[in-house]
Amino acid sequence: MKFTFTKKMNRYFIYLGLRVVIFIIILVLYLTRRDEMLMFMRQPVRLGITLSHVIWVIFMVIMVLHLFPNKLRSMARLKAEKKHFDPVEGYSEVKLLKNHLEENRKAWIVMLCWLSLNAIFGVLYLSHVIAESDLFMLTIFFFLSDYVCIMFFCPFQTFIMKNRCCINCRIYDWGHFMIFTPMLFIKSFYSWSLFFTALLVLIRWEVAYTRYPERFWSGSNKALQCQNCKDKTCQIKRGLAEKFRKRKGTHL
Repeated sequence: MKFTFTKKMNRYFIYLGLRVVIFIIILVLYLTRRDEMLMFMRQPVRLGITLSHVIWVIFMVIMVLHLFPNKLRSMARLKAEKKHFDPVEGYSEVKLLKNHLEENRKAWIVMLCWLSLNAIFGVLYLSHVIAESDLFMLTIFFFLSDYVCIMFFCPFQTFIMKNRCCINCRIYDWGHFMIFTPMLFIKSFYSWSLFFTALLVLIRWEVAYTRYPERFWSGSNKALQCQNCKDKTCQIKRGLAEKFRKRKGTHL
């Protein structure tokens, strides 16, 4: 399969590389200086800027950019905006409604699965089995996994949502809420500001989906159809899936 590397796709590789670097730095700190991580996570800025403060700023900037999207964002995010809606002439309102209800049903399943998973970590934390540093490391792991899901493999897409690509993903902007869910259990300004900002991003997305479902369905929005896609971020996933099918076929 031949890949077409678009500007946005190249940008995704850069973002992934930056996330890998952040993950490795925090992992090394987690393995070698775990006790200091706990102190860093609560230290006021007036006592000195720590790595946790820098990471916090990076996280907040990323989320603010999602609240005020620009042309650098993927169509997966921009589809919620009016100016990126290119209506399909004569699309079926009935089919739109059916799609809307079905997508909501699958989205609720994803949310239930995600909250159930994180409830386990919450119970472990409240039972003092794991510490705040473990929750912070878990958040960094989710931060990296977010782009792994976009570029290589997403269990929610494969097993629950079954959407064709990220551009058509109903829950695309849930990423930040999922990343920072573990932060809810840590009582500090830094952790709660991340979680509730992520919750604001989620609410904004859900309000847009509820009010303007036609913007989120390829049957009513031409911008989401394959022939009009400029991102091409699905190529790697489709290439990997194709190789898996071929390899599986050779073993049958």
